[in-house]
Amino acid sequence: MTLATAGGTAAFDIEVAAAANTNVVQAKLKAMSSLRLADELEDILITLGKQYHIIRPLRRTPAVFYYLACERSRTNLAMARRSLAEIEQATTL
Repeated sequence: MTLATAGGTAAFDIEVAAAANTNVVQAKLKAMSSLRLADELEDILITLGKQYHIIRPLRRTPAVFYYLACERSRTNLAMARRSLAEIEQATTL
């Protein structure tokens, strides 16, 4: 379930994309559990030809995550990841 969105276009429904990426987060958390990795998932980066998709689970509640989709040609990937980390820190204090 999407709690809030900003952006998106007629060609890219951010709510549908976020809902679909729930499966990505669940699969990664399951894989980490199967591998007995005692670590936390910081983020997942999916690089497409024209877009970056960044999924950042909340540390306190990994089933809840921030999802950012942006155009590669207009995005500084390091700044996008840092911005998501800052947003998480600001909203979970």
